[in-house]
Amino acid sequence: MAGLFSSLNAGKTALSVNQKSIEIIGNNISNVNTEGYSRQSADLSPYPSMNFGDFFVGQGVVVSNVSRDHDVFVTNMLQDKSIDYGLQQGQTNSLAELERIFSISEENISTDINRFFDSWQELSANPSGLVERDIVIQRGELLAEKFNQTADQLNTVTENINDSLISKVNGINSKITEIAELNDRIFTIEVQGQTANSARDRRDMLAKDLSTSLGVQTYYDSKGMMAVQLPGGLPLVQGNLAMEIEAVQNGSDVDLVLNAGGVTRPIGINSLGGEFEGLIHIRDEFIPSLENDLDRLAYEVTESVNTAHAAGAGLDSVTGRDFCSAPNPLPPPPASDPWKDAARNMSVVISDSNHIAAAEAPVPPDTISPGDNRNALILSNIGEDYLIDGIDNFGAYYGKMTATIGLESNQNQLALGGAEDAMVQLQNLRDGQSGVSLDEEMINLIQYQRGFESSAKFLSTIDEMMETLIQLKR
Repeated sequence: MAGLFSSLNAGKTALSVNQKSIEIIGNNISNVNTEGYSRQSADLSPYPSMNFGDFFVGQGVVVSNVSRDHDVFVTNMLQDKSIDYGLQQGQTNSLAELERIFSISEENISTDINRFFDSWQELSANPSGLVERDIVIQRGELLAEKFNQTADQLNTVTENINDSLISKVNGINSKITEIAELNDRIFTIEVQGQTANSARDRRDMLAKDLSTSLGVQTYYDSKGMMAVQLPGGLPLVQGNLAMEIEAVQNGSDVDLVLNAGGVTRPIGINSLGGEFEGLIHIRDEFIPSLENDLDRLAYEVTESVNTAHAAGAGLDSVTGRDFCSAPNPLPPPPASDPWKDAARNMSVVISDSNHIAAAEAPVPPDTISPGDNRNALILSNIGEDYLIDGIDNFGAYYGKMTATIGLESNQNQLALGGAEDAMVQLQNLRDGQSGVSLDEEMINLIQYQRGFESSAKFLSTIDEMMETLIQLKR
Protein backbone atom coordinates (compact mmCIF):
# COMPACT_ATOMS: atom_id res chain seq x y z
CA MET A 1 0.00 0.00 0.00
CA ALA A 2 2.84 2.40 0.80
CA GLY A 3 4.14 2.11 -2.75
CA LEU A 4 0.68 2.84 -4.17
CA PHE A 5 0.33 5.89 -1.96
CA SER A 6 3.71 7.10 -3.15
CA SER A 7 2.64 6.54 -6.77
CA LEU A 8 -0.59 8.39 -6.07
CA ASN A 9 1.40 11.38 -4.87
CA ALA A 10 3.63 11.25 -7.97
CA GLY A 11 0.56 11.22 -10.21
CA LYS A 12 -0.94 14.15 -8.36
CA THR A 13 2.20 16.26 -8.77
CA ALA A 14 2.38 15.38 -12.47
CA LEU A 15 -1.22 16.46 -12.90
CA SER A 16 -0.55 19.78 -11.12
CA VAL A 17 2.66 20.48 -13.06
CA ASN A 18 1.08 19.84 -16.45
CA GLN A 19 -1.85 22.06 -15.51
CA LYS A 20 0.50 24.87 -14.44
CA SER A 21 2.54 24.48 -17.62
CA ILE A 22 -0.62 24.78 -19.73
CA GLU A 23 -1.49 27.98 -17.83
CA ILE A 24 1.97 29.42 -18.62
CA ILE A 25 1.56 28.55 -22.31
CA GLY A 26 -1.87 30.22 -22.30
CA ASN A 27 -0.27 33.36 -20.86
CA ASN A 28 2.39 33.28 -23.61
CA ILE A 29 -0.26 32.95 -26.33
CA SER A 30 -2.35 35.79 -24.90
CA ASN A 31 0.74 38.08 -24.92
CA VAL A 32 1.92 37.18 -28.42
CA ASN A 33 1.39 40.82 -29.53
CA THR A 34 2.46 42.49 -26.27
CA GLU A 35 5.45 44.79 -26.89
CA GLY A 36 8.51 43.78 -24.89
CA TYR A 37 7.01 40.52 -23.61
CA SER A 38 9.46 37.65 -23.13
CA ARG A 39 8.33 34.06 -23.52
CA GLN A 40 7.96 32.28 -20.17
CA SER A 41 8.44 28.60 -19.43
CA ALA A 42 8.15 26.29 -16.46
CA ASP A 43 11.36 24.95 -14.94
CA LEU A 44 10.65 21.41 -13.68
CA SER A 45 12.51 19.64 -10.89
CA PRO A 46 11.97 16.15 -9.45
CA TYR A 47 10.98 15.69 -5.82
CA PRO A 48 13.76 14.10 -3.73
CA SER A 49 13.68 10.33 -4.02
CA MET A 50 12.51 8.26 -1.04
CA ASN A 51 14.44 5.27 0.31
CA PHE A 52 12.11 2.29 -0.13
CA GLY A 53 13.83 -0.88 0.95
CA ASP A 54 16.87 -1.34 -1.25
CA PHE A 55 15.65 1.24 -3.79
CA PHE A 56 15.24 4.99 -4.11
CA VAL A 57 11.78 5.68 -5.48
CA GLY A 58 10.87 9.05 -7.03
CA GLN A 59 8.02 11.06 -5.57
CA GLY A 60 6.96 13.14 -8.55
CA VAL A 61 7.75 16.54 -10.06
CA VAL A 62 7.40 20.21 -9.09
CA VAL A 63 7.52 23.58 -10.91
CA SER A 64 10.65 25.05 -9.32
CA ASN A 65 10.51 28.35 -11.21
CA VAL A 66 8.83 30.23 -14.04
CA SER A 67 11.67 31.68 -16.12
CA ARG A 68 11.66 34.10 -19.04
CA ASP A 69 13.74 33.72 -22.17
CA HIS A 70 16.06 36.70 -22.01
CA ASP A 71 19.33 37.53 -23.76
CA VAL A 72 21.27 40.29 -22.00
CA PHE A 73 23.56 40.86 -24.99
CA VAL A 74 20.69 41.43 -27.44
CA THR A 75 18.89 43.67 -24.95
CA ASN A 76 22.01 45.83 -24.51
CA MET A 77 22.52 46.02 -28.27
CA LEU A 78 18.92 47.15 -28.72
CA GLN A 79 19.47 49.92 -26.19
CA ASP A 80 22.68 51.04 -27.93
CA LYS A 81 21.05 51.13 -31.36
CA SER A 82 18.06 52.95 -29.88
CA ILE A 83 20.43 55.81 -29.02
CA ASP A 84 21.58 56.09 -32.65
CA TYR A 85 18.02 55.88 -33.91
CA GLY A 86 16.79 58.54 -31.46
CA LEU A 87 19.64 60.90 -32.41
CA GLN A 88 18.76 60.81 -36.10
CA GLN A 89 15.01 60.82 -35.49
CA GLY A 90 15.35 63.94 -33.34
CA GLN A 91 16.87 65.85 -36.26
CA THR A 92 14.58 64.66 -39.06
CA ASN A 93 11.57 66.97 -38.68
CA SER A 94 13.68 70.09 -38.06
CA LEU A 95 15.89 69.41 -41.07
CA ALA A 96 12.84 68.87 -43.27
CA GLU A 97 11.50 72.25 -42.14
CA LEU A 98 14.84 73.92 -42.84
CA GLU A 99 14.87 72.42 -46.33
CA ARG A 100 11.47 73.98 -46.92
CA ILE A 101 12.68 77.40 -45.71
CA PHE A 102 15.87 77.35 -47.79
CA SER A 103 14.29 75.86 -50.86
CA ILE A 104 15.99 75.44 -54.21
CA SER A 105 12.76 76.19 -56.08
CA GLU A 106 12.18 79.29 -58.18
CA GLU A 107 11.01 81.31 -55.18
CA ASN A 108 13.89 81.83 -52.77
CA ILE A 109 16.28 84.50 -51.54
CA SER A 110 18.66 83.99 -54.45
CA THR A 111 15.81 84.54 -56.89
CA ASP A 112 14.78 87.77 -55.16
CA ILE A 113 18.39 88.98 -55.16
CA ASN A 114 18.60 88.40 -58.92
CA ARG A 115 15.28 90.17 -59.50
CA PHE A 116 16.44 93.12 -57.43
CA PHE A 117 19.62 93.61 -59.45
CA ASP A 118 17.70 92.93 -62.67
CA SER A 119 15.49 95.90 -61.79
CA TRP A 120 18.61 98.07 -61.69
CA GLN A 121 19.53 96.77 -65.13
CA GLU A 122 16.06 97.76 -66.38
CA LEU A 123 16.46 101.17 -64.77
CA SER A 124 19.79 101.70 -66.55
CA ALA A 125 17.91 101.47 -69.86
CA ASN A 126 15.62 104.35 -68.79
CA PRO A 127 17.29 106.10 -65.82
CA SER A 128 14.71 108.89 -65.59
CA GLY A 129 11.68 106.57 -65.73
CA LEU A 130 9.60 106.77 -62.54
CA VAL A 131 8.00 103.36 -63.18
CA GLU A 132 11.41 101.69 -63.36
CA ARG A 133 12.48 103.55 -60.21
CA ASP A 134 9.37 102.37 -58.37
CA ILE A 135 10.10 98.80 -59.44
CA VAL A 136 13.61 99.08 -57.94
CA ILE A 137 12.09 100.14 -54.60
CA GLN A 138 9.48 97.38 -54.75
CA ARG A 139 12.06 94.73 -55.58
CA GLY A 140 14.23 95.98 -52.73
CA GLU A 141 11.31 95.82 -50.31
CA LEU A 142 10.44 92.28 -51.43
CA LEU A 143 14.05 91.21 -50.94
CA ALA A 144 14.20 92.76 -47.47
CA GLU A 145 10.88 91.12 -46.59
CA LYS A 146 12.24 87.76 -47.76
CA PHE A 147 15.25 88.13 -45.47
CA ASN A 148 12.95 89.17 -42.58
CA GLN A 149 10.63 86.20 -43.13
CA THR A 150 13.48 83.71 -43.38
CA ALA A 151 14.99 84.98 -40.11
CA ASP A 152 11.57 84.70 -38.45
CA GLN A 153 11.07 81.19 -39.82
CA LEU A 154 14.42 80.09 -38.39
CA ASN A 155 13.28 81.48 -35.06
CA THR A 156 10.03 79.52 -35.41
CA VAL A 157 11.95 76.27 -35.94
CA THR A 158 13.90 77.01 -32.76
CA GLU A 159 10.65 77.66 -30.87
CA ASN A 160 9.18 74.40 -32.18
CA ILE A 161 12.22 72.52 -30.91
CA ASN A 162 11.81 74.17 -27.50
CA ASP A 163 8.13 73.23 -27.42
CA SER A 164 9.04 69.66 -28.35
CA LEU A 165 11.57 69.46 -25.51
CA ILE A 166 9.04 70.80 -23.01
CA SER A 167 6.31 68.41 -24.18
CA LYS A 168 8.59 65.36 -23.89
CA VAL A 169 9.94 66.06 -20.40
CA ASN A 170 6.80 64.97 -18.51
CA GLY A 171 6.67 61.64 -20.33
CA ILE A 172 10.35 61.03 -19.65
CA ASN A 173 9.96 61.82 -15.94
CA SER A 174 7.05 59.39 -15.79
CA LYS A 175 9.23 56.61 -17.22
CA ILE A 176 12.08 57.42 -14.83
CA THR A 177 9.70 57.21 -11.88
CA GLU A 178 8.22 53.94 -13.13
CA ILE A 179 11.66 52.33 -13.41
CA ALA A 180 12.38 53.26 -9.79
CA GLU A 181 9.02 51.78 -8.72
CA LEU A 182 9.69 48.60 -10.73
CA ASN A 183 13.09 48.27 -9.07
CA ASP A 184 11.40 48.27 -5.69
CA ARG A 185 8.68 45.86 -6.82
CA ILE A 186 11.13 43.40 -8.41
CA PHE A 187 13.37 43.40 -5.35
CA THR A 188 10.40 42.83 -3.01
CA ILE A 189 9.12 39.90 -5.10
CA GLU A 190 12.43 38.20 -5.81
CA VAL A 191 13.84 38.51 -2.31
CA GLN A 192 11.10 36.04 -1.38
CA GLY A 193 12.38 33.53 -3.93
CA GLN A 194 9.83 34.30 -6.66
CA THR A 195 10.40 35.77 -10.12
CA ALA A 196 9.07 39.08 -11.42
CA ASN A 197 9.15 38.34 -15.13
CA SER A 198 6.51 40.82 -16.30
CA ALA A 199 8.03 43.64 -14.23
CA ARG A 200 11.47 42.91 -15.69
CA ASP A 201 10.06 42.99 -19.23
CA ARG A 202 8.43 46.33 -18.53
CA ARG A 203 11.61 47.73 -17.03
CA ASP A 204 13.68 46.69 -20.05
CA MET A 205 11.21 48.33 -22.41
CA LEU A 206 11.25 51.58 -20.43
CA ALA A 207 15.06 51.58 -20.46
CA LYS A 208 14.98 51.15 -24.26
CA ASP A 209 12.54 54.08 -24.57
CA LEU A 210 14.79 56.29 -22.42
CA SER A 211 17.78 55.28 -24.53
CA THR A 212 15.91 56.50 -27.61
CA SER A 213 14.98 59.79 -25.94
CA LEU A 214 18.01 60.60 -23.77
CA GLY A 215 20.69 58.08 -24.71
CA VAL A 216 20.76 56.68 -21.17
CA GLN A 217 23.14 54.00 -19.95
CA THR A 218 22.04 51.24 -17.56
CA TYR A 219 23.72 48.83 -15.17
CA TYR A 220 22.65 46.71 -12.19
CA ASP A 221 23.63 47.21 -8.55
CA SER A 222 24.29 44.52 -5.93
CA LYS A 223 20.55 44.15 -5.26
CA GLY A 224 19.73 43.57 -8.90
CA MET A 225 18.15 47.02 -9.25
CA MET A 226 18.60 48.84 -12.54
CA ALA A 227 20.61 52.08 -12.29
CA VAL A 228 20.00 54.60 -15.06
CA GLN A 229 22.28 57.51 -15.90
CA LEU A 230 22.79 60.07 -18.65
CA PRO A 231 25.77 59.71 -21.01
CA GLY A 232 27.61 62.39 -19.01
CA GLY A 233 27.22 60.37 -15.81
CA LEU A 234 24.35 62.28 -14.18
CA PRO A 235 22.07 59.77 -12.37
CA LEU A 236 18.39 59.38 -13.24
CA VAL A 237 17.53 56.27 -11.21
CA GLN A 238 19.41 54.89 -8.22
CA GLY A 239 17.70 51.95 -6.56
CA ASN A 240 14.14 53.01 -5.86
CA LEU A 241 14.99 56.72 -6.05
CA ALA A 242 14.01 58.66 -9.17
CA MET A 243 15.46 62.02 -10.23
CA GLU A 244 13.52 64.62 -12.21
CA ILE A 245 14.38 66.48 -15.40
CA GLU A 246 12.97 69.99 -15.69
CA ALA A 247 12.67 72.26 -18.71
CA VAL A 248 13.43 75.82 -17.56
CA GLN A 249 12.37 78.76 -19.70
CA ASN A 250 15.34 81.14 -20.03
CA GLY A 251 14.12 84.04 -22.11
CA SER A 252 13.42 82.60 -25.54
CA ASP A 253 15.52 79.51 -24.83
CA VAL A 254 14.71 76.35 -22.91
CA ASP A 255 17.40 74.83 -20.69
CA LEU A 256 17.30 71.34 -19.19
CA VAL A 257 18.23 70.82 -15.55
CA LEU A 258 18.33 67.74 -13.32
CA ASN A 259 16.81 67.88 -9.86
CA ALA A 260 18.62 65.23 -7.81
CA GLY A 261 18.49 65.08 -4.01
CA GLY A 262 17.71 68.75 -3.63
CA VAL A 263 20.55 69.76 -5.98
CA THR A 264 19.87 71.27 -9.40
CA ARG A 265 22.41 70.55 -12.11
CA PRO A 266 22.41 71.86 -15.69
CA ILE A 267 22.20 69.29 -18.49
CA GLY A 268 24.29 70.27 -21.50
CA ILE A 269 24.44 68.63 -24.89
CA ASN A 270 27.50 66.63 -23.76
CA SER A 271 25.31 65.01 -21.08
CA LEU A 272 22.64 63.93 -23.55
CA GLY A 273 22.16 61.38 -26.27
CA GLY A 274 19.37 60.08 -28.47
CA GLU A 275 16.51 62.30 -29.58
CA PHE A 276 17.27 65.13 -27.16
CA GLU A 277 20.86 65.38 -28.38
CA GLY A 278 19.60 65.59 -31.97
CA LEU A 279 17.09 68.32 -31.14
CA ILE A 280 19.57 70.42 -29.16
CA HIS A 281 22.28 69.98 -31.81
CA ILE A 282 19.95 71.45 -34.43
CA ARG A 283 18.81 74.23 -32.05
CA ASP A 284 22.15 75.27 -30.56
CA GLU A 285 24.63 74.51 -33.34
CA PHE A 286 23.10 74.02 -36.77
CA ILE A 287 20.46 76.78 -36.76
CA PRO A 288 22.81 79.44 -35.28
CA SER A 289 25.29 78.62 -38.05
CA LEU A 290 22.55 79.13 -40.65
CA GLU A 291 21.46 82.37 -38.97
CA ASN A 292 25.03 83.62 -39.09
CA ASP A 293 25.32 82.82 -42.81
CA LEU A 294 21.93 84.42 -43.52
CA ASP A 295 22.88 87.56 -41.61
CA ARG A 296 26.22 87.68 -43.43
CA LEU A 297 24.46 87.49 -46.79
CA ALA A 298 22.00 90.23 -45.81
CA TYR A 299 24.84 92.36 -44.48
CA GLU A 300 26.95 92.01 -47.62
CA VAL A 301 23.97 92.82 -49.88
CA THR A 302 23.08 95.86 -47.75
CA GLU A 303 26.62 97.21 -47.47
CA SER A 304 27.49 96.73 -51.14
CA VAL A 305 24.24 98.36 -52.32
CA ASN A 306 24.47 101.23 -49.81
CA THR A 307 28.13 101.93 -50.72
CA ALA A 308 27.39 102.10 -54.45
CA HIS A 309 24.10 103.96 -53.97
CA ALA A 310 25.66 106.63 -51.72
CA ALA A 311 28.31 107.27 -54.36
CA GLY A 312 25.64 108.13 -56.95
CA ALA A 313 22.99 110.82 -57.16
CA GLY A 314 19.23 110.96 -57.51
CA LEU A 315 17.23 113.10 -59.93
CA ASP A 316 17.69 115.97 -57.47
CA SER A 317 21.50 115.60 -57.78
CA VAL A 318 21.78 114.75 -54.06
CA THR A 319 24.36 112.12 -53.11
CA GLY A 320 25.22 110.16 -49.96
CA ARG A 321 21.86 108.45 -49.49
CA ASP A 322 21.64 104.81 -48.28
CA PHE A 323 19.23 102.55 -50.10
CA CYS A 324 18.77 100.11 -47.21
CA SER A 325 18.81 100.67 -43.49
CA ALA A 326 22.26 100.35 -41.98
CA PRO A 327 22.69 96.94 -40.32
CA ASN A 328 22.27 96.94 -36.56
CA PRO A 329 21.98 100.65 -35.88
CA LEU A 330 21.25 99.97 -32.19
CA PRO A 331 23.02 98.54 -30.29
CA PRO A 332 26.36 98.47 -32.14
CA PRO A 333 27.44 94.90 -32.87
CA PRO A 334 30.83 93.53 -31.80
CA ALA A 335 33.56 94.24 -34.30
CA SER A 336 34.02 90.55 -34.99
CA ASP A 337 30.36 90.08 -35.90
CA PRO A 338 29.04 93.25 -37.58
CA TRP A 339 26.28 91.38 -39.41
CA LYS A 340 24.41 90.03 -36.37
CA ASP A 341 20.60 90.26 -36.94
CA ALA A 342 21.17 91.94 -40.32
CA ALA A 343 18.57 89.70 -42.00
CA ARG A 344 15.89 90.45 -39.39
CA ASN A 345 16.55 94.23 -39.47
CA MET A 346 16.95 94.66 -43.23
CA SER A 347 14.62 97.27 -44.81
CA VAL A 348 14.51 99.81 -47.62
CA VAL A 349 14.79 103.44 -46.48
CA ILE A 350 14.30 105.06 -49.91
CA SER A 351 10.62 105.88 -50.40
CA ASP A 352 10.81 108.65 -53.04
CA SER A 353 11.66 107.27 -56.49
CA ASN A 354 13.39 110.56 -57.34
CA HIS A 355 16.01 109.72 -54.73
CA ILE A 356 17.13 106.55 -56.54
CA ALA A 357 20.80 107.17 -57.33
CA ALA A 358 20.96 105.98 -60.93
CA ALA A 359 23.37 108.72 -62.00
CA GLU A 360 27.00 109.33 -61.22
CA ALA A 361 27.50 111.98 -58.55
CA PRO A 362 28.05 115.40 -60.21
CA VAL A 363 30.76 117.84 -59.22
CA PRO A 364 29.06 120.88 -57.60
CA PRO A 365 27.67 123.16 -58.83
CA ASP A 366 26.90 120.83 -61.73
CA THR A 367 23.69 118.74 -61.72
CA ILE A 368 23.02 115.31 -63.16
CA SER A 369 21.87 114.64 -66.64
CA PRO A 370 18.43 112.92 -66.73
CA GLY A 371 19.88 110.20 -68.99
CA ASP A 372 22.84 109.42 -66.76
CA ASN A 373 22.76 105.69 -65.98
CA ARG A 374 26.35 105.09 -64.92
CA ASN A 375 25.59 104.35 -61.26
CA ALA A 376 22.61 102.16 -62.17
CA LEU A 377 24.94 100.05 -64.31
CA ILE A 378 27.37 99.72 -61.40
CA LEU A 379 24.54 98.62 -59.08
CA SER A 380 23.13 96.17 -61.64
CA ASN A 381 26.50 94.37 -61.80
CA ILE A 382 26.94 94.02 -58.03
CA GLY A 383 24.93 90.79 -57.99
CA GLU A 384 27.52 89.04 -60.16
CA ASP A 385 30.70 91.02 -59.52
CA TYR A 386 30.66 91.43 -55.75
CA LEU A 387 32.37 88.51 -54.00
CA ILE A 388 31.98 87.60 -50.33
CA ASP A 389 35.44 86.88 -48.89
CA GLY A 390 36.69 87.16 -52.47
CA ILE A 391 35.17 83.77 -53.31
CA ASP A 392 31.39 83.66 -53.82
CA ASN A 393 28.85 86.04 -55.28
CA PHE A 394 25.46 86.29 -53.61
CA GLY A 395 23.89 83.42 -55.55
CA ALA A 396 26.80 81.06 -54.91
CA TYR A 397 26.86 81.97 -51.21
CA TYR A 398 23.16 81.16 -50.88
CA GLY A 399 23.75 77.97 -52.87
CA LYS A 400 26.33 76.85 -50.31
CA MET A 401 23.79 77.42 -47.54
CA THR A 402 21.18 75.26 -49.24
CA ALA A 403 23.83 72.63 -50.03
CA THR A 404 24.82 72.48 -46.35
CA ILE A 405 21.22 71.83 -45.36
CA GLY A 406 20.74 69.31 -48.15
CA LEU A 407 23.88 67.37 -47.21
CA GLU A 408 22.91 67.36 -43.53
CA SER A 409 19.41 66.17 -44.35
CA ASN A 410 20.70 63.49 -46.74
CA GLN A 411 23.18 62.20 -44.18
CA ASN A 412 20.39 62.20 -41.60
CA GLN A 413 18.15 60.12 -43.84
CA LEU A 414 20.93 57.64 -44.60
CA ALA A 415 21.87 57.32 -40.92
CA LEU A 416 18.22 57.05 -39.91
CA GLY A 417 17.64 54.29 -42.47
CA GLY A 418 20.71 52.43 -41.25
CA ALA A 419 19.63 52.76 -37.61
CA GLU A 420 16.13 51.56 -38.49
CA ASP A 421 17.54 48.53 -40.32
CA ALA A 422 19.78 47.69 -37.37
CA MET A 423 16.85 48.07 -34.98
CA VAL A 424 14.67 45.78 -37.11
CA GLN A 425 17.40 43.12 -37.31
CA LEU A 426 18.04 43.22 -33.58
CA GLN A 427 14.33 43.21 -32.80
CA ASN A 428 13.87 40.18 -35.06
CA LEU A 429 16.80 38.50 -33.30
CA ARG A 430 15.29 39.31 -29.93
CA ASP A 431 11.84 38.07 -31.01
CA GLY A 432 13.37 34.88 -32.35
CA GLN A 433 15.11 34.20 -29.05
CA SER A 434 12.68 35.65 -26.52
CA GLY A 435 9.43 36.32 -28.33
CA VAL A 436 6.38 34.09 -28.48
CA SER A 437 6.13 31.65 -31.39
CA LEU A 438 2.59 30.37 -31.79
CA ASP A 439 3.84 27.24 -33.55
CA GLU A 440 6.14 26.34 -30.67
CA GLU A 441 3.48 27.13 -28.11
CA MET A 442 0.95 24.89 -29.85
CA ILE A 443 3.48 22.02 -29.85
CA ASN A 444 4.16 22.57 -26.15
CA LEU A 445 0.44 22.82 -25.48
CA ILE A 446 -0.15 19.40 -27.08
CA GLN A 447 2.79 17.99 -25.14
CA TYR A 448 1.48 19.14 -21.77
CA GLN A 449 -2.07 18.21 -22.70
CA ARG A 450 -0.90 14.67 -23.36
CA GLY A 451 1.05 14.79 -20.13
CA PHE A 452 -2.06 15.86 -18.25
CA GLU A 453 -4.11 13.09 -19.84
CA SER A 454 -1.41 10.51 -19.04
CA SER A 455 -1.25 11.70 -15.44
CA ALA A 456 -4.99 11.40 -15.13
CA LYS A 457 -4.84 7.89 -16.62
CA PHE A 458 -2.02 7.02 -14.23
CA LEU A 459 -4.08 8.17 -11.24
CA SER A 460 -7.06 6.19 -12.51
CA THR A 461 -4.91 3.06 -12.75
CA ILE A 462 -3.56 3.52 -9.22
CA ASP A 463 -7.11 4.01 -7.98
CA GLU A 464 -8.19 0.72 -9.61
CA MET A 465 -5.23 -1.11 -8.08
CA MET A 466 -6.04 0.22 -4.61
CA GLU A 467 -9.68 -0.80 -5.05
CA THR A 468 -8.58 -4.31 -6.02
CA LEU A 469 -6.39 -4.58 -2.92
CA ILE A 470 -9.23 -3.44 -0.71
CA GLN A 471 -11.55 -6.03 -2.29
CA LEU A 472 -8.97 -8.76 -1.67
CA LYS A 473 -8.81 -7.87 2.00
CA ARG A 474 -12.58 -8.12 2.32
